[in-house]
Amino acid sequence: MSTWIGDVFTSDNGWNHLEDLVDVGNRMAGSPGERKGAELTRDALEAAGGRNARLETFDIQGWERGDSNIRGVDADLALDCIALPRSPSSAATAEFVDLGYGLPEDFEGTDVEGAVVMVRSDIPSHYDRYLHRREKYYHAVEHGAAAFVYRNHVEGCLPPTGSVGTADDPIGEIPAVGVSSEVGARLARRFEGEDVTVAVEATIEDAQSQNVHAELGPDTDERVLVTSHVDAHDIAEGAMDNGAGTAMVVELANALAAREDELETRVEFVAYGAEEVGLVGSSYHAEQADHDEIVAILNNDGVVRARTLQFTTHGFDALEDAARSVTESFGHPAEIVPRLGPHSDHWPFTQWGVPGYHVMSTSGELGRGWGHTFADTLDKVEKRDLREQAIILTELAVHLASEDVRPEHKDSDELIAMLEEQDLAEGMRIIGDWPYDS
Repeated sequence: MSTWIGDVFTSDNGWNHLEDLVDVGNRMAGSPGERKGAELTRDALEAAGGRNARLETFDIQGWERGDSNIRGVDADLALDCIALPRSPSSAATAEFVDLGYGLPEDFEGTDVEGAVVMVRSDIPSHYDRYLHRREKYYHAVEHGAAAFVYRNHVEGCLPPTGSVGTADDPIGEIPAVGVSSEVGARLARRFEGEDVTVAVEATIEDAQSQNVHAELGPDTDERVLVTSHVDAHDIAEGAMDNGAGTAMVVELANALAAREDELETRVEFVAYGAEEVGLVGSSYHAEQADHDEIVAILNNDGVVRARTLQFTTHGFDALEDAARSVTESFGHPAEIVPRLGPHSDHWPFTQWGVPGYHVMSTSGELGRGWGHTFADTLDKVEKRDLREQAIILTELAVHLASEDVRPEHKDSDELIAMLEEQDLAEGMRIIGDWPYDS
């Protein structure tokens, strides 16, 4: 065992790939840069020894950023903002309303009909679940708002990005922009109750994205998926979200190639496209794949941001036991979250009962931190964390590929009950992500 551990801890394969990805520049879904990142990842998986390394292309709704602004109607003052991807290219002028955290009860208790609504990107400490940006956006739409302003809770003059839209209607219904914490404070102080104009310019046309696939291990029908996503928002390098996750997949491919004789089940590496605009690449794969053949999913989205690993296990006891056993055997800090996590590329499979991890890293801070801002850059991540976490995840992948490890799939009724119990169902329905008939 010690030999492979030393090899992984001294490897530069993943880190070099991370540098290659951030140096591409813009990896927005559907862009030439996303295609370049996918090609680099395919080549890196092939160089690691992956079989049948390839790209699978699919159509998406394209969206390219133009100019955006927020301006007071009766004041010669324009404030910095950035459009949220898949915002419509349009403008709205209306009374400005600061709705604080933008909780469901905030919308119920305030008349926002025809208003420009601003909400924060975090939730209060007493609230028992995370509210995704898209849930807040569609609460605004449902209550008749004219425009949506998403205020970062992280200080540092960093406007946040993040997509709106649904699978059925990829372009949102009202213009949407992100503003920094500081601009949000100024808006609330200066314009509460006054008219403001929110304007978004964007190019909206058809585009293509692609998923990267490669394989190691025996040619079994059953397989373990080791996944990430290649795309990133166009405003930053996308080092943490999710260059590091794709670098991890490359590192794991190299490590597992050296241990290929220990793999008793096929391991399929998949680096998805178009995750940031609605899990489009993984949804495409989930529609094509035989779910009964997937033993488990090890989805890397948000790793390497901090030293402590976080495993969201979606109520699969076998996955929780495996993660706990591996991390404890190495003495590595880890947090196990048994709840459901209906975001990221495991979910198009896990919503239908496929056992899946969402693997992240956590420092205990709420929200994305530097993610989805200009500050998502390579200097924020550490090579040591990539190497240490690769050791843990390599061992976990080998464990999942054992013939005697077959986590039981869940049925839809059980998942529906869990989503209702964990107060996630209402939000999924609002944002158009509820896949079930009931």
